[in-house]
Amino acid sequence: MSSRLPQEAYYSFGCYAVVVVLGALSCLLYQIIKSMNCSNHDISTADIPPGSRGLPFIGETLKFMASLNSGKGLYEFVRLRRLRHGNCFRTNIFGETHVFVSSTESARAVLNNDLGRFSKRYMKSIAALVGNQSLLCASHQHHKLIRGQLSNLFSTNSLSVFIKQFDELIVDALRGWEHRSCVVIQDEALKITCKAMCKMLISVESGYQLEVLQKEVAHVCEAMLSFPLRLPRTRFYKGLQARKKIMGIIGDAISERRKGLEVKCEDLLQRLLTEDEKACGETGTTARQLTDEEIKDNILTMIIAGQDTTASAMTWMVKFLDENPEVLHTLMKEQLDLARKTSSKSFLTLESINDMPYASKVVKESLRLASVVPWFPRLALEDCEMEGFKIERGWNVNVDAKSVHLDPTVYTDPNKFNPSRFDDESKVPYSFLAFGMGGRTCLGMNMAKAMMLVFLHRLTTTYRWKVIDADSSIEKWGLFSKLKSGCPVTVTCIA
Repeated sequence: MSSRLPQEAYYSFGCYAVVVVLGALSCLLYQIIKSMNCSNHDISTADIPPGSRGLPFIGETLKFMASLNSGKGLYEFVRLRRLRHGNCFRTNIFGETHVFVSSTESARAVLNNDLGRFSKRYMKSIAALVGNQSLLCASHQHHKLIRGQLSNLFSTNSLSVFIKQFDELIVDALRGWEHRSCVVIQDEALKITCKAMCKMLISVESGYQLEVLQKEVAHVCEAMLSFPLRLPRTRFYKGLQARKKIMGIIGDAISERRKGLEVKCEDLLQRLLTEDEKACGETGTTARQLTDEEIKDNILTMIIAGQDTTASAMTWMVKFLDENPEVLHTLMKEQLDLARKTSSKSFLTLESINDMPYASKVVKESLRLASVVPWFPRLALEDCEMEGFKIERGWNVNVDAKSVHLDPTVYTDPNKFNPSRFDDESKVPYSFLAFGMGGRTCLGMNMAKAMMLVFLHRLTTTYRWKVIDADSSIEKWGLFSKLKSGCPVTVTCIA
């Protein structure tokens, strides 16, 4: 094993050297072409956002990647530049100009997008991994089509069914914790959320396929912010191979159902295929159904969103509660009172979820303080103005959600975990961005909240726990803010 490490190190160094050289040549050509066209499209440097373009050709890409490889994550890269340049600054990453904004006014302008000045855009590595047909990458009109087709999944009736299914999974999982000396919350939460999403989306809830999906989705997530280098052994290449395996599983399920080889299931995939069959059988219909590629890309996207972000949020929530015993005490009182009102043998319902006012604030405060999704990227479709600075068409504009969540002018004592801050719902507009805002607000927002509330109820009414590693370091190379320690705890049954 040890003899391989130097070889891999040299190999990785060689890969990055090639990237730097090719990037330099590409950027040089780009600068020459740009200078030839500058007379047609010129913006005074005095008016553009402050910041640094970094090194010639490669910009600040190496510093960006260094932050991803640290225990502080992406936010540290953004935070240091915001402190130096202010709420609106520019940088150069992967050969493209990125502007970061971190005020509620800018968040409203970018995310609300009434004038159609911005479009969703993720880095090339993310787009390649989730797919160009994904909700995350779709253009405005394409996004509306896909969102409309998927919206039925998140109806009130669907949510009610899902809550019962998820509660069954939670109860079953927690039953196995009793005799374990240590439970790593993040590992357990990932297993539960992956199983729940795979069952709801494609009726996979156990066996080899579930194991493959959980493993390969993790590889995709690890590769999302990696350098988009399609060479063996690189993180990005492993992510692409993982995507291929996931697409194969979903594609096989689509083929089998279309051929009638599989028993029809009550899941999202079946609903989409049924709607497609209805549309094909109706004469004169103008509504376009989703293609198989659109279905596959968006099932992958929903697995990632439902599994990874929700599991990370659950993990942070346990950590915050452990650090704030007075909050935990208030929460446990509410949840034990609710448990006494309901039958011990019954599963939670949508009505039960709506009867958790304090727990709902705990969820919201956990999402604010953790900022699992730290920023929302957009593409400027035209020249415009932001925070008094000019933004050029084609630039990437990123809403820095975490900075908004930690803004002392918006939240009093923002680093303190205080669910009661949400007693007053009349907060500054666009100050809570855990699920985005505007037309691209997270489609599964209510489902994610429900999952966290069900988990909270069962955990606080079944166990008392103690976190045994309080380290707040972030897992390296993650798109989402995930605890490196995984939040290991010891648990004791409540008598």
